Amino acid sequence: MASCRLWRQGLRRVARVQEVLHGRVDRPGRHRGARRPAPWTGGRGRRRPRGVPRMPVSAMHAPPRALPPVAARVDAALVELDRQIDWLLALSPIDNDGAWEAFEASGFRQAPPLRYIDLEIDLDEARQRLDALPLDDIESPLLSGLLSEKQRELERHLQLVRLRGTEGFVNASLDLFGGVDAGLRALADEILASVPHGAPLVADAGIDEVVEAVEAELEWYRGRAGDFKADVVVDTDIGSMMMVSHGTFYVDGGIRLPRARVQPLVQHEIGTHVVTRYNGGHQPLRQLEVGLAHYDALQEGLGVLAEYLAGYLPGDRLRVLAARVVAVDMAVAGEGIPEIHACLRETHGLPTNEAFDIAVRALRGGGLTKDAVYLSGLRDLLDHLHAGGELGPLLRGKFALSHLPVVDRLEEEGWAVPPALMPRYAHDDGFADRLQCCRDTGIADFFHMEPRA
Repeated sequence: MASCRLWRQGLRRVARVQEVLHGRVDRPGRHRGARRPAPWTGGRGRRRPRGVPRMPVSAMHAPPRALPPVAARVDAALVELDRQIDWLLALSPIDNDGAWEAFEASGFRQAPPLRYIDLEIDLDEARQRLDALPLDDIESPLLSGLLSEKQRELERHLQLVRLRGTEGFVNASLDLFGGVDAGLRALADEILASVPHGAPLVADAGIDEVVEAVEAELEWYRGRAGDFKADVVVDTDIGSMMMVSHGTFYVDGGIRLPRARVQPLVQHEIGTHVVTRYNGGHQPLRQLEVGLAHYDALQEGLGVLAEYLAGYLPGDRLRVLAARVVAVDMAVAGEGIPEIHACLRETHGLPTNEAFDIAVRALRGGGLTKDAVYLSGLRDLLDHLHAGGELGPLLRGKFALSHLPVVDRLEEEGWAVPPALMPRYAHDDGFADRLQCCRDTGIADFFHMEPRA
């Protein structure tokens, strides 16, 4: 692992960002030795006794085997196209500071048009490459279904970029991510009405402490798996406090946050996004490393769960998830940044700058509904745990919760294997009790009033 401190402006080529929840905290100049554990060897979603999940290998787990030739070629081609079709970067506004200043100067009544970069990829050529994949020749119906689903998702990503800034964008986003159903909106409203703001904490940790914590975390994993790695890049213009992209950990060079939040966020980024990428990288099916179709909701649900299990998920974090749902719902209904900002600020009590950031996210491209999956992902994950579902099988790679039976079948066929690593928090002495607490806690109460001692 290399720690690279760029300390420069303008790092824009960040491919397939694992988008995160974190806003900046007190950023200057901006508006806002345990014993070695055994690898997880369970594979199915059934519940076992409390404690670190662990099952013996049984006959249900076939030894890993290579994909058939055509499936392997399609799998590799989709991995490369997934890397090149950086749709999220193409829909991420640039010069948000300038947009904020103009919005503030207007008395919060008028927002400037959002500006974007252009992708380097030829969209027509990428579509032709997707269409040319020999999906009908894939040897296994099971693999054909998963790879065809991923191909269709990448086609929709291309369509989002094509329609950026047009009236058709919202419909394309709804087709890909869905919208806000009545139950999810009611949950968001309940959280915003009932979850209290946390006690203010001093932002007493900076970049050096964060990088030290990240490097110590990576070293812990390397002690258990010598090929575990992630580069650490420090930059001052990444649009988020922290994020993971293709296994690289990016952190804002101007980061300031409460020390109590450092470890929970490290567990979110390294313990979820990097660990599941590592586990997916040990699967015969490479899509489990980069992500099967619609994997984002479960990944972010697992990330927030990791923060809770690490000891401090403040109520304000849960409120941000809920506010994003409200913003998406309003964006689909045709409301603009001023209206969404006013609702979040005046009705729900969000800080002015945070309300603006959430409104901008919801209006990306013309109305990106992806932000609603963060709360729905956490809700569905907690429902899975409440029903007795296991945590370990969800960490075999990056996939949607609905894919769990399919990944189980892949494992039975030898095209997937149990997770090579469990997150570090799963080896803490109090993990079993904290996981049981997650099983017993409703989502509206899924937060801490203060950091765990």
